[in-house]
Amino acid sequence: MTGFGAADGVVGGGRVSVEIRSVNHRFFSPSIKLPNVLSRWESDVREALRRKVSRGHVTVGARFDREGEDQASPIDEARFAAYVTQLRALQERYDLDRTLDVGTVLRLHDVFSGTAREELPAEAGPALLGIVDRAVDALLQMRGEEGLRLATYLDERLHIIEEALDRIAARAPQRVVEQRERLRLAVRDLAAGVDVDEHRLAQEIALLADRLDVAEELSRFRGHITAFRGALGAPQPDGVGKRLGFLLQEMLREANTTGSKGNDGAIVADVLLIKEELERIREQVENLE
Repeated sequence: MTGFGAADGVVGGGRVSVEIRSVNHRFFSPSIKLPNVLSRWESDVREALRRKVSRGHVTVGARFDREGEDQASPIDEARFAAYVTQLRALQERYDLDRTLDVGTVLRLHDVFSGTAREELPAEAGPALLGIVDRAVDALLQMRGEEGLRLATYLDERLHIIEEALDRIAARAPQRVVEQRERLRLAVRDLAAGVDVDEHRLAQEIALLADRLDVAEELSRFRGHITAFRGALGAPQPDGVGKRLGFLLQEMLREANTTGSKGNDGAIVADVLLIKEELERIREQVENLE
């Protein structure tokens, strides 16, 4: 699910600003970019995310500004010169364009010195994680708002499916009658005036009716829909995505069985509609936490 959260605060004599963004992803996929002065706590930040976020590609960015100092970090001229020398040598060796601007060099690793290379005390870690927690909470609030909108969308899809199930339930008995009469006529045509064992014919018709009966499939399907809505309305601490995914698989199973047993144009058309709606739901559920 998509979302954004930000927070800032004081850490080790400086000010840290944290921004967290998330986009849809089936699994938890973190990407954490911290300045050098905070990099020692990267694993702790990852665990703080994991405790509250179970799905989504989550990107964390942070900025550290030393309070009371000029915001511009000094340039390490020795490192700058070494980079220039190395780049010039590579240009000469591989016959590359000789253009080399200052901005290209300044983007290389550790060109800036000063605060970025200072060590912060161990007690700065909890302060950093507190800021991260507040940013995650802001992210979750936005994701929660999106989740409410998504729940409405999913309920609309379920309503379309229920209407299709109602049509199948109304059509199924008539389908059995039509097939029964068709079987009677076929048997009489094949018999060509020969007496037909009505008892045996009745048995075959009963077997046919049983093979065409989809009442159990429709009943189970409706039960899965009820469970799906229940999970949406009462999310669990570990999320609802996996449970909803399982229920979708069961609904698809019932839809396939209904289509194969129905053997009827109208029923098959509604089954195809149901499967299209299930696919739309699945695309969203894979991202739902």
